[in-house]
Amino acid sequence: MKNFVLGTALAVMMSTAAHAETIGVSMALFDDNFLTVLRNGMSDYAKTLDGVELQIEDAQNDVSKQQSQIQNFIAAGVSAIIVNPVDTDATAAMSKIAADAGIPLVYVNREPVNVDTLPEKQAFVASNEQESGTLQTQEICKMLNGKGKAVVMMGELSNQAARMRTKDIHDVLATDQCKGIEIVEEQTANWSRTQGSDLLTNWLSAGVEFDAVISNNDEMAIGAIQALKAAGRSMDSVVIGGIDATQDALAAMAAGDLDVTVFQNAAGQGKGSVDAALKLAKGEPVEKKVYIPFELVTKENLDTYQAKN
Repeated sequence: MKNFVLGTALAVMMSTAAHAETIGVSMALFDDNFLTVLRNGMSDYAKTLDGVELQIEDAQNDVSKQQSQIQNFIAAGVSAIIVNPVDTDATAAMSKIAADAGIPLVYVNREPVNVDTLPEKQAFVASNEQESGTLQTQEICKMLNGKGKAVVMMGELSNQAARMRTKDIHDVLATDQCKGIEIVEEQTANWSRTQGSDLLTNWLSAGVEFDAVISNNDEMAIGAIQALKAAGRSMDSVVIGGIDATQDALAAMAAGDLDVTVFQNAAGQGKGSVDAALKLAKGEPVEKKVYIPFELVTKENLDTYQAKN
């Protein structure tokens, strides 16, 4: 009888192990507000699933470190890998490493340069960046009545999202309704609040005149707000726009400082990436591109998005 009980327990353990899934996750940077929401979205969702464990690593904005993490995940025998790329131009090499090892890989949030040629068992989960900068700039154009001067804060230039969001800005300002808005300065502040503040301070010191700040993300927009306040500039005299609808951004909007942001469902992207990774690990079909829509946020519909966060 004792042997029977032990055998049964062992069988249950083996069955559980057979169905357990370990997903290796390499995040570009832990110290980023939006990516923290994305990472927490993955973790919180995984906790609701039986037999799913996430091993999450911080690449610390280092491409080499991220590639090493992918190789370590493969050596550890994970079921699948999720990557939030440090450099979206470096993803072809990452895809090859995973494909050669036969391990499913899902890119999340930042579009890989090889998105249209991803190998089998690989996918991309994010929001369509063409929507983000377009929604943002159309609303700013509307607030300016299609006329004025704007400065543009770009994210990291190695990042596809920064390039796409900036292109969106230019495309909208080239339309008949918005071509009266001139871009007088355009520089990168690398997604950073501190660098955003420094950049705007430099523009103010140089005597640059502008009616709007169009930022590729909320963190840089918040940095711009801090610089404007430090310089004694009235917030009513400038339109400020960001992207992501982070908690800090929504608080800035509630305070009357931020005028426009675009809700990017970070937690939803996190959940979607875990779902895609699990399906690929089980040999189930997954769309190569899984998009979660962006949504415009203004002071008029702010309450809705405060509730979501």
